[in-house]
Amino acid sequence: MAQYDNVVAVILGGGAGSRLFPLTQERSKPAVPLGGKYRLIDVPVSNCINSGISQIFVLTQYNSASLNRHISQTYRFSSFSTGFVEILAAEQRKDSPDWFQGTADAVRQILPHLRDWRIGKLLILSGDHLYRMNYEKFLNRHESTNADVTISVIPSRPDEAESFGLLKTDSIGKVLEFKEKPKGEALESMRVDTTKFGLTSEESERRPYLASMGIYVFDYQKLIELLAADESAVDFGGEIIPSAISKYNVQAHLFDGYWEDIGTIKAFYEANLDLASPLPKFNFFDASAPIYTRSRYLPPSKLHECDIDNSLVCEGCILNGIKVRNSVIGLRSRIDAGTLIEDSIVMGSDFFETIGAIKGDLESGKPHVGIGANCVIKRAILDKNVRIGKNVKLINKDRVENFDAADGSYYIRDGLIIVPKNGTIADGTEV
Repeated sequence: MAQYDNVVAVILGGGAGSRLFPLTQERSKPAVPLGGKYRLIDVPVSNCINSGISQIFVLTQYNSASLNRHISQTYRFSSFSTGFVEILAAEQRKDSPDWFQGTADAVRQILPHLRDWRIGKLLILSGDHLYRMNYEKFLNRHESTNADVTISVIPSRPDEAESFGLLKTDSIGKVLEFKEKPKGEALESMRVDTTKFGLTSEESERRPYLASMGIYVFDYQKLIELLAADESAVDFGGEIIPSAISKYNVQAHLFDGYWEDIGTIKAFYEANLDLASPLPKFNFFDASAPIYTRSRYLPPSKLHECDIDNSLVCEGCILNGIKVRNSVIGLRSRIDAGTLIEDSIVMGSDFFETIGAIKGDLESGKPHVGIGANCVIKRAILDKNVRIGKNVKLINKDRVENFDAADGSYYIRDGLIIVPKNGTIADGTEV
């Protein structure tokens, strides 16, 4: 594996994450839990490490405390290495009094922190995508075409293409045109013969568009020129990339693996449940390119008289006489007898409650951290440290699409019930 001392990766932490609310009520998008024990930020950081890129900055702005804590506790390189994963939070300075206004503006504002790193190329990534990519191939494509900018693209179907920024290229992959979320005739004009990128004729017919993944390699000096040329340009997709196409050698790099933008509650839910399927689209069991996360010294999970199928169960759980189907059970989950969980994500807990604390909870009429006895949980997302009482039914019996409980105890998004972090649902509640 090549080591890239002149390549620095910048992972964009994203905006307020309003489409992922309430999961982003107390955390930034990259800090949202994934697969029971990981966080979204672990995916791009692990891709970098597995590609020989160990100089990594993570840009944050909203609700960044838990992300900062996770990064500092997880990614510690040898003192004999130049590797690091460092948080760069939005800051106000005399020459830059505003918060990050967009993806390009975020990079523009952190340039003073990059000056001493002898950067040849800047790899710009998103912190809320689920995919496994070897950036070595991406960088090789950039170098072999003598590109100033290289954009990673994924072949896209007509029904999904209008949700992305689309690229039009010549037969050897040089980018000629970029359009942000085109529709109608503008969409038709962006069709590309994707057989030139290695797709079969059948696949090319099915996926005739090249969608930008929001992943870029920039020659560092050219990026500085682009950002300085128009200081009102704040976004890569809508402003910087179209400007670069007219001035520089901009190339496309095709990625034909699994890639999911975890930008909505529905996308988050479906991607997580797929991880528990027999043949998941994203495989955590790939030993050649592992996904790293914080090391936790937790005991093995303890299961007593349980019936569990097509599910993930993480460490430190105590599961007693429950039935689970097509679900993710996160770290330190405690679930009592007679409970049924189907098509749900239980994120678990950040801590173990002592036996004394659990007794105190029960004596005061407060549910313990976890899920009480004889509950039914279907198509739900239970965030960290929730307390679900006994005989609770979270099943969306009225088939509501979107709803906010007045007391903030639960929300419904896309028909999915969400109990926010540290939330409590009283005994006998039915939703």
